[in-house]
Order: sequence, then structure tokens, then C-alpha cells
Amino acid sequence: MGMTTAPVNAWFLAWIALVPLWVLVIQQEKYFDKFLLGLVWGIGYHGVALFWITGVHPMTWLGVPWLASVAIALFCWIFITLWGAILVAIWAYLFGVLIPTSFSGKILSFVRVLLGITLWCCLEKIWSLGSLWWTSLSLTQSNYNLVILHLSQLSGPITVTAAIVTVNALFGEGFIKAKLQEKKVDFRFFLSPSSFFPFPSSFFLLPSFFFLPIATFIFFHIVGFSLYNIPLNPDSETALKVGIIQGNIPNEIKLNSTGWYRAVEGYTKGYKKLADQNVDAVLTPETALPFLWKNQNNRRFLSFYQAILDKKVVAWVGGYGKQDNNLTNSLFTIDNTGEIFSRYDKIKLVPLGEFIPFNEILGKLIDRLSPLDAHLVPGKTDQIFDTPFGKAIVGICYDSAFSEVFQRQTAAGGEFILTAANNAHYSPTMPAQHHAQDVMRAIETDRWAVRATNTGYSGIVDPHGRTIWQSGINTYETYSTTIYRRNTQTLYVKWGDWLTPLLLVGAGLTKITLWLK
Repeated sequence: MGMTTAPVNAWFLAWIALVPLWVLVIQQEKYFDKFLLGLVWGIGYHGVALFWITGVHPMTWLGVPWLASVAIALFCWIFITLWGAILVAIWAYLFGVLIPTSFSGKILSFVRVLLGITLWCCLEKIWSLGSLWWTSLSLTQSNYNLVILHLSQLSGPITVTAAIVTVNALFGEGFIKAKLQEKKVDFRFFLSPSSFFPFPSSFFLLPSFFFLPIATFIFFHIVGFSLYNIPLNPDSETALKVGIIQGNIPNEIKLNSTGWYRAVEGYTKGYKKLADQNVDAVLTPETALPFLWKNQNNRRFLSFYQAILDKKVVAWVGGYGKQDNNLTNSLFTIDNTGEIFSRYDKIKLVPLGEFIPFNEILGKLIDRLSPLDAHLVPGKTDQIFDTPFGKAIVGICYDSAFSEVFQRQTAAGGEFILTAANNAHYSPTMPAQHHAQDVMRAIETDRWAVRATNTGYSGIVDPHGRTIWQSGINTYETYSTTIYRRNTQTLYVKWGDWLTPLLLVGAGLTKITLWLK
């Protein structure tokens, strides 16, 4: 399963990669063995998919010694891998506990499939409410299987997860039935064009065992294709010409005087270039200009700020805000008069990077990965980001992994997505997965997405998840194009994740019914 995400992107493996775990968990009798099977499978998936976190090494630019940097990188990788693996281990354990033993045949298979899907969706939902979340099973399909990703318009990314688990579960049940049938018959020899091969007489019955999962796989893709095929019908009255600046400021210099001067120069040059192309607004990456923008003295002498006053083009600027005595990682709308029109504060701060969970314990074991002296605090969950062009949907870096952040803003009237990120901390695999996250957010909300990153990959994504443009990695780039504001509402935008509660009710009623029998 770990091969399904970037950089390999073998998305098709996700539809069968869960089958061995499904079969083995059912076959094992001891609950602890089931737990271990889930843990091992989870380590394989999350460990491979999240290996990019080791790219935080070296952190010598933060003053961290080389060996300490290695230790921190390994700690982060092991910690987040185990956190994801525990989800699978708990699923395997609960799945084993809740499977009824007094039934057999089709009833037992149906109950197992329903319970397996429900448990996985519920656990993903619980994990996504926490601070550490990235590798939902739905991520395995982005950004190559756009058709199936359109199922997320129904009930969010959990719909894609449910589809993947369903097909795997049905394949698993088909395999179990095929093995049971095989035990009832003797092996016979069948003629092959090249040689004799021993096959069980049930070999020719295999299509009947696997017809249901294959048909279900096709059905899900037909539903997804019907949503993918809905025309966007762009309207010139809703057109918005936007510009993107990818500053390419390495972390090693980003927060010292050399980096500041380079950032101001690069973003000023890019802003002027895009303004001359008659864009309506310019988007910069996360903390593109790492200053307190609420402080007029910090911005009035910046050449970038003077360029805004001169060109009079709206700018969305990544910087720091102030909340009491703490800092916020923020995106500001600077209008054509140079005033702050609106502000969005990052909601989902990076654990171990922007804040330390259980600081009293972990804070003694590792130093902050962030060089900030003040503490970063998260933004409020009910923020509305107004712009001169209407309401926007904003995500800063890690926000992209949390679909509810975007769903809520879209339901509140957001008409287009703006995401700003740094991405310079990690290996190139992480920016690719980050782009995949934003592709899902664009599809779920049926909105155009504009992505500005420091070192890549910046991009433009349409509401069907198609990447209209994508930057290079570790390059300075500017780009302008036209997007369109939209006010459609998908079922997910209207109702949020309704599938998980529905599955929970269905599984609960099924268990009660079987218990009464």
C-alpha cells in the first residue's frame, strides 16, 4: 500500500493491497495476533508513505548538531509511522472481536464486510480529528485516479476510503470462499498450450467468486465518472486572473538577513511582473515575507509594500500575525491601497514543528524544529476570508490534509481555494503528496484551487482535479492564469461526512439484529 502514494503513485494497488490483511485477520484465532498483523501492515503503509519526513535532516541551519538532527528525523518518522499503524492495529483487533461466530455463509460475509468498512471509516474519522493526519486511504488515489476521487463530492474523502475497503473486503471474502471450495475437491490436471499445470477443479469457478468485487469496482468508477463528466461551464463574469510567485528561498537562509533580502527582492520583482500582466491578485507562499504584517513600521519600508502602492494590485501575502503575546502563521489580503483587508490564521499547526504535543513530556526530549522564539498558536475554526472579489477558501500548508477546514469555508460561501505552503523542509516526495491533498480538496468542494509554495510544487487545479499548471521543484517561478469563482455546493459541502454515521448506524442495527436471533 505504501507504493500507492508519491513518488511511485501505483494507485491501482490500493484496490488489492488490503486483501492479505483481511484474510489473515479472519484466519487468526488469537486477538493479539490480529493486532500484530494490523500493526505490521500499518507500519508498511505509513512507514513508506511518510518516509519523506526524514528530509528534515540536516537541521544544522537551526543550530542542531548533525547527530541530534539524525535522531530527531528518525524520531519523527518512527512516531508518525506508529501513530498511523496503531489505527490499523486497532481496526484488526476490533474487527476480530466483533465478527460474529454463530453464523456462516453469505450472512457472515455480509456482516464482516459491513463491520470492516464501518470500523475503518470510524477510525479514520477519529484520527482526522487529531493533530497527526496525512495518509488516509483516499490519498492513494490522488492525483491519478481522478474519476474515483469524485466520490468525495458525496461525503468527503471517507467515501473514497469506504470504496477502497469495500472492494478489498469483497476480494478477501471471494478468496476465502475459493479456498473453502478448493478443499472440497481434488486437484486435477488441465492441459495448457505449453505444458501441464496442476489446477484445482474450482479454478474455473474463480470468476464467480470475484465477480462481485470486480463489479463493485466498476460501479464505483461509473458513479465517479458521471460526476467527473459534469461540465464546468465557466462564466466570464466570474473570471479572476491570478498570479503566483514561487520564491524558492532555501530554509538555510530563510530566516536570516540574507534570506529576508532575497525574499523581498524576489517577491517584489515577481509582483511587479505579474501586475504588468494585468492580474487581479497575486498569491505568495506561506511566510513568504516573515514579518509581523500588523506592524506598519515593518511593512512601510518594504519594496514589496511600495510596489503594492504603486501597481495597486491586490496581494495575498504569507507572513506572521499577532494574537495576544503569541504569533500566528497567517495569510493577509493587502488591498490596492496597501491596507490589510482580511487575514486567515493557520488552523492546523504541524506537530513537532510548529508546536509540541504534550509539551511537558516531549519538550524535554526534542528541541523545537521551528526557529521562532514566540509560540505559534492556531487560528479559529470559524474564520471567514473575505477578499475584494468575494469569499475565498484558505489553507496554509498542513491545513490541506484536513478536508473539514475546506468544507466549512466552502459552506460559508467560499468561491475559490487559495493554499500557501513552504515545503522546503522535506524531500521532493512531500510536495508531490501535498499537491495530491489539494487536488482532493478542489474536487470535494468543486472549486478552482490556486497553490503557491516556496520551493514547489505550486500549481493551478480545476474543480475536476485536473492540474492546469504545475511548477518545477526548487525553482523561482511566476505564473498567471484565469480561474473562475463558483458557488455550487456538493453533497459533502452541504452535509459534511454523513456516510460514517450512516455506516455506524447500519452496523449497529445489524449487530443488534443478529444478537436477537
